[in-house]
Amino acid sequence: MSLSTISLPDHAGPSEIIWHYIYIVICTLVFMFLIAPLFVVIPLSFNAEPYFTFTKEMISLKPEAFSLRWYQDFLSKEIWQVSIRNSFVIAFGSTILATFLGTLAALGLSRPEMPYRAAFMGILISPMIVPLIITAAGIFFFYASLNDYVQMTGSYFGIIIAHTVLGTPFVVITVTATLFGFDQSLVRAGAMLGADPTTVFFKIIMPLILPGVISGALFAFVTSFDEVVVVLFVASVDQQTIPRQMWAGIREQISPTILAVATILICVSIMLLATVELLRRRSERLRGISPG
Repeated sequence: MSLSTISLPDHAGPSEIIWHYIYIVICTLVFMFLIAPLFVVIPLSFNAEPYFTFTKEMISLKPEAFSLRWYQDFLSKEIWQVSIRNSFVIAFGSTILATFLGTLAALGLSRPEMPYRAAFMGILISPMIVPLIITAAGIFFFYASLNDYVQMTGSYFGIIIAHTVLGTPFVVITVTATLFGFDQSLVRAGAMLGADPTTVFFKIIMPLILPGVISGALFAFVTSFDEVVVVLFVASVDQQTIPRQMWAGIREQISPTILAVATILICVSIMLLATVELLRRRSERLRGISPG
């Protein structure tokens, strides 16, 4: 619900009116605090000079003070091209696995006869609760014990599996939320009409939960695409991703190219979040709920 849709009832008293406007001011200040870094990062990514500060020419809005050189640097240098390819390969691989496993888990947890649902849900979403540094360290030591049998550290397969662990909870939560209030009589009706379980799933269940599945997949993709801690623990030089290359750039060679990359990632995140919101509204319409 947006602030513009918040309205006071006719019977609101003076204290309620005052709190109403205080609430709006607090929400506005929090929102401005959260997006304030964008007003610094995005303009500086167009700086013609190799600085992380606003020059006098930029403040004066002179055209020669702005340039796309850092975006060209990002798209032309081989080290960034390799990181782009690695990020997409790892993100797509982990998203497919996380979506498959998370959807299966959500379907099982949504069944009323499922025993110990709360315990299983807690285990499945634990990667979201446990500090990421602890998860990364645990994955590293677990992989180290397996290296005598299969190469996990320093391999794409190992990173994809690790990112699958981080992305699966988002799929479980979104699909479970979509299944909340799911009309099980539709499944029984399909079975009574002679449809086998596979047909019932793909013809009845899947179309209704598809918005939740896609939303979970988008969250899993963003989680993998932006993740750096696990990559620092288990990846080798050959698996440089965009966040890891940004981390290395900050530590070794500070360049406004990092700001250009950050701006691109911000735009990608905004588009994905807009897609998630559209899917949420579509899911509500399919379930007969007025989008809010």
